[in-house]
Amino acid sequence: MGGTVTNRRMTEFNYNSEFLTKDNKPWFPVMGEIHYSRYPKKYWKESLYKMKAGGVDVVSAYTIWIHHEEIEGNYDFTENKDLRTFVLTCKDCGLYMMLRIGPWSHGEVRNGGFPDWLLKKPFEPRTNAPDYFDAVKKFYSKIYEQVSGLMLKDGGPIMGIQIENEYGHCGGLTGEAGERHMRILYEMAKEIGFEVPVYTATGWGGAVTGGLLPVMGGYCEAPWDQRLTEIEPSGNYIFTYERNDHNIGSDYGFGTGITFDLDQFPYLTAELGGGLQVTRHRRPVAYAEDIGAMSLVKMGSGVNLLGYYMYHGGTNPKGKLTTLQETRATGYPNDMPELSYDFRAPIGEYGQVTETLKEIKLLAMFIRDFGSALCEMPAYIPDSNPLYPDNLTQLRTSVRHNGKSGYVYVNNYQRRYPMKEHKAVRLKIDLPQETILFPAIDIRDKDYFFFPFNMQIGSAVLKTALATPLCILNNRIKTYVFYSEGNPRYEIAGNPGETHIITISREDAKNAWKTVLEKDYLIISSSAVMQTDKGIEIIGRTLVEIKAYPEFPNGLDGFLYCRKEGDFTVYEKNLQPGEVKVRYECFTETSEKKIYDIYLEYPDEPIEDCYLLVSYQGDSARLYMGENCIADHFYYGKTWEIGLKRFAFPKQLRLEIYPLKENSSVFLEEWPEMKQGQACDLSGIRTEVENVTIINK
Repeated sequence: MGGTVTNRRMTEFNYNSEFLTKDNKPWFPVMGEIHYSRYPKKYWKESLYKMKAGGVDVVSAYTIWIHHEEIEGNYDFTENKDLRTFVLTCKDCGLYMMLRIGPWSHGEVRNGGFPDWLLKKPFEPRTNAPDYFDAVKKFYSKIYEQVSGLMLKDGGPIMGIQIENEYGHCGGLTGEAGERHMRILYEMAKEIGFEVPVYTATGWGGAVTGGLLPVMGGYCEAPWDQRLTEIEPSGNYIFTYERNDHNIGSDYGFGTGITFDLDQFPYLTAELGGGLQVTRHRRPVAYAEDIGAMSLVKMGSGVNLLGYYMYHGGTNPKGKLTTLQETRATGYPNDMPELSYDFRAPIGEYGQVTETLKEIKLLAMFIRDFGSALCEMPAYIPDSNPLYPDNLTQLRTSVRHNGKSGYVYVNNYQRRYPMKEHKAVRLKIDLPQETILFPAIDIRDKDYFFFPFNMQIGSAVLKTALATPLCILNNRIKTYVFYSEGNPRYEIAGNPGETHIITISREDAKNAWKTVLEKDYLIISSSAVMQTDKGIEIIGRTLVEIKAYPEFPNGLDGFLYCRKEGDFTVYEKNLQPGEVKVRYECFTETSEKKIYDIYLEYPDEPIEDCYLLVSYQGDSARLYMGENCIADHFYYGKTWEIGLKRFAFPKQLRLEIYPLKENSSVFLEEWPEMKQGQACDLSGIRTEVENVTIINK
C-alpha cells in the first residue's frame, strides 16, 4: 500500500515491483536504525551527521511504548524520549525518516516494548480484541501528537511508517486473521494522521504484512539461538533469490516462508544486521568483514535498499518500575545486559565510528552515485552457483545487468568457515549481444568484491576492470574513483575525454569520505570525516593526517602541506591531544566478584571525549559512578570501551567483574584462560582521547 505524497520541495516518493522511486526516478537508499530513547539527546545531531557520513539517507527508529508510557496514562516525551526534537534533528541534518510505530517492537526491550500494565489487562495483546485496538489507538494518537506537521507532505522528514514488527512470526495471529490485524492497524494509523508515501511491514519468517510493502532482513549469526554450539553456516553469504532469513526470530520458531507475492514488491531490507547484540547465553562476535560480505551478497542478490539494524548502538534507559531490557524472567527467550545495547553496530554505544561503518561505507558511497542505475539491473544468479552455504568449494557469483552493462559479484567469504581458493579465474558474463570475459584473477578465502562491465565513462566505455567503483567527483573534470588490491587492468573502448579515473587501495577506500566545499573533494583519513552545519569535522584519536583530491588551492588552515602521493595531496595537523592518566587498584576480592577503584586525571586543555578501554576476563562487568551503575557488559573476548564524555568526565569510578565458570551454559567463540575453574581477572585499563578538527573552507 503506497501512494504519492509531495512535500513543499516537490519531492515525490513511491515504489514499483522492482525499486523505490524519488521524483519518479529509481532510488536506492541506505537506511540505518538508531533508537533516540537509547541515546542522549544532546548528542543526537552529532550522531546523525556520523550516520550521514557513513552514507545513510533514511533514519529508522522505533517508538518504544514502554519507554514512553511505562505507567499507564503517564506519557514521557522529555529528554532522550523527546521524539519531536529527534525528528526535527533528522530534518536539520538532511535525513529522511522511517518511523516504526509498533505497537510491538521487539528490539530486545522488556515485553517487546509493551508496558507491564498492558499485559495485565483482561484482553490479550496482539489479537483482534477491540479493547486492544483501543489501547493501541491511544498510543498511536500520542505518538502522532509528537510528530504532527512533520510528515513529508508537511515539509517534514517522515516519508515512511512501519506497522507492527514480525507479526505472525514472533507472536500475533497468522493467516487471514493476522492479515486483518495488520490492515486494521494500517487504517488506524492513516485515520490518526500518519499520511506518508510508504507503509512497510517486516516480511520474514512467515510474518503477515496486510498488503503493506514488505521489508526483509538478515544477520550474520543468531545470538538469540538457544543452542550453545557453533551453528550451521549462514545462508546470508549465498547469492539467492530467496529473500527469507530463516534464522531471524528463531528463538520463537523457524519461519516457514513468505506470505506475500514476491513479484509484486521490490526486494528491500530493513534489518540487515549492522552487528549483533550478544545475549547472556550466546555471544558471537560480529566483525566488519562479516557485515561487509553479507551486504555485498544481498546487493548481488537483487536488494534495492540496504537497511541496517542497528546502525547506531545505544543504552537502555532506566525504568521507573523495572529494568527495561529483555529477560527470561519476563517470559522472553533471552537475557540481555540491563543497560548496554551496543550491538557492535557501525556506530557504537558511545558514538564511536567503527571499522564496520567504514566497511559498509564502501557500498554506501557506490550506491549514492551509481545506485539509481543499479535499481534497473535485475540479479541473474548462474545455475553453477551453490544452493546451500555448507558448500564451501564452489565459487559464489551473481550478475546484475540491464542487458548491456552491469556488475559481477563474487563472494568467497563464509563467516567462521574456510572457503576453497580459486586460481586464475576468468569471470564470464553472457549478455544478449555479447560475452564479457574478464582477465584472470586469483580468488582467495575471505575475498568478496564486485567489478563493473560496459560502464559508460565520459564518451568511452569501460569494458572490464579488476577494480571496484567507489564514487564520482562531479567537478569541472569529472573523476571516477575506483579501488583495487592489485593491477586494476582497465580495458577502455574509446576516448573518455576530460573524464578522469583514479585508483586507490581498498584500505584507502575504507578511509575515504566524499565531501563538498566549493567543489567535490575526496578526503582519505583513518579518522571519521563528516560534513555538518559547522563545516567539515574530522573526529579522531590520533595525529590528523589527510590525503585530499583535488588539492586545496590555498592549502588548509591549521594543516601543513606534506607531500604528493599520486593524485592526492597529503596534509598533516600536529594535533597533540592531552593525555588522560588512569590508575586502578583492586579494592576487594571475593568468590562472587572482584572490585577495582579507577582514578582518572584529565589534562588542562579541553578534549572532545575520552574512552576508557577495559580488558578483562570474566562473565560480565559493571561500571559504577558513586552508587549508580552507569555501564554494563557481557564478556565476549574483546576490549570493553566506555565513552566518558557522557558522564561529564568522572574522576573516580568503580569496576566490578563477575566470574565466568568453566561449566557455564554460554557459547563463546574464544574462551578466556581458566584459573581454578573460572576466569575473573583484569588485564589492564587504558584511555584514548578523541578530538575534533573543523575545516571551514
